[in-house]
Amino acid sequence: MENIRSVKNAAWIIACKIVQSVLGLIIGMISARYLGPSNYGIINYAASVVAFVVPITQLGLRSTLVQEIINAPKKEGKILGSALVFEMAASLLGMVGVTAFAMIVNRTEKDTIIVCALYSISLFFQATELTQYWFQAKLLSKYTSLTMLTAYIIVSAYKIYLLVSEKSVHWFAISQALDYALISVILLIIYKKIADQKLSFSFKLGMEMLSKSKYFIISGLMVVIFAQTDKIMIKLMIDNTAEGYYSAAVACASMTSFVFTAIIDSMRPMIFEAKKESELLFQRRVSELYSIIIYFAFAQCLVISVFSKLMIRILYGAAYLPAAPSLSIVVWYTTFSYIGSVRNIWLLAQDLQKYLWRINLAGAVANIILNFLLIPSMGIIGAAIASLVTQFFTNVVIGFIFKPLRPNNSLMMKGLDPRLMVAEVKQLSVILRRKKKS
Repeated sequence: MENIRSVKNAAWIIACKIVQSVLGLIIGMISARYLGPSNYGIINYAASVVAFVVPITQLGLRSTLVQEIINAPKKEGKILGSALVFEMAASLLGMVGVTAFAMIVNRTEKDTIIVCALYSISLFFQATELTQYWFQAKLLSKYTSLTMLTAYIIVSAYKIYLLVSEKSVHWFAISQALDYALISVILLIIYKKIADQKLSFSFKLGMEMLSKSKYFIISGLMVVIFAQTDKIMIKLMIDNTAEGYYSAAVACASMTSFVFTAIIDSMRPMIFEAKKESELLFQRRVSELYSIIIYFAFAQCLVISVFSKLMIRILYGAAYLPAAPSLSIVVWYTTFSYIGSVRNIWLLAQDLQKYLWRINLAGAVANIILNFLLIPSMGIIGAAIASLVTQFFTNVVIGFIFKPLRPNNSLMMKGLDPRLMVAEVKQLSVILRRKKKS
């Protein structure tokens, strides 16, 4: 029964994300062509600056919230309410920080400062959409999926209006905040209607959760450093246009990320429940997730690498063709980032999250050094190589170096067995047939 619920949960997420992805691809492609590489670069620079603040404003709570709700269902209203208040307060400080950073670093670029300030508004509404993790813990992702899809359709219509009316880049910067705002309001309304417990706040409980999630703050910050440093350094060391090319490559490489995110999010509650049931079942669930992620990711990487030039030409136009070589490299690092997401689930289940900051600190330092060495001589291709090497080192190699992480790497290696992947596909088909008959 639990497997059927998890499959239905994943199906809702994936189905709605497919529609959302197609819409995003079309609107993003048209927007990129309209804005041109330079303005497109400014928007993505603002997104990178805001991304640096996100791990701090989110306080690491999103990595532990599902487990907190599963382990203490009688306090879920207080858990969720406390997390919301903490994140909202942190997000307001984050907005001030982003604007101050842009005013100092980009003090001669008025458009860049305005875009960064407008884009930072999304931080507050990202905090208020924290409710989605309650739905995830309850395997009720159909609500979040439909809500996100509705919000995305509305925001897409807003962007079409901007394109038709030929608005400036400033108007595009506010669209991210609009998306999160709609999701937040709708999810809070649904929560109040279907949840048994009202939202409440406890400073003591919030601090208790923060003591567990604090490791994820530094870890998340380190992840952002080696995920976003390349984009910021490209703008500062080259120009907006190069940033636009690189951002187009990254966008293409991440086109199918919603599938992997949906799979990981759907299996996370199953893995935590398996941990409570038996260690053997827990290990099997982790290896199964690794198998699915690895083989699906490798397949998409091969396709995108081969057709990178064609993809860029079709999606972004001839003006963005310089992005094609870097796309062929960048797409491979997504595989190792997904592997890292699975590892983080294992760490949390084993209460080993304290090692995350060390892992990601090593990755952040490596990424900064590689970018400094490679960008001046190789441009955006150097940034792509730096990202790939960093992700492989952080999410695979370090697991063999740190002794406490070796059991996880053993599960990852088991996931490489194609027979496990075949078994998973067969099991899924059986579940779907049973569901159809019922």
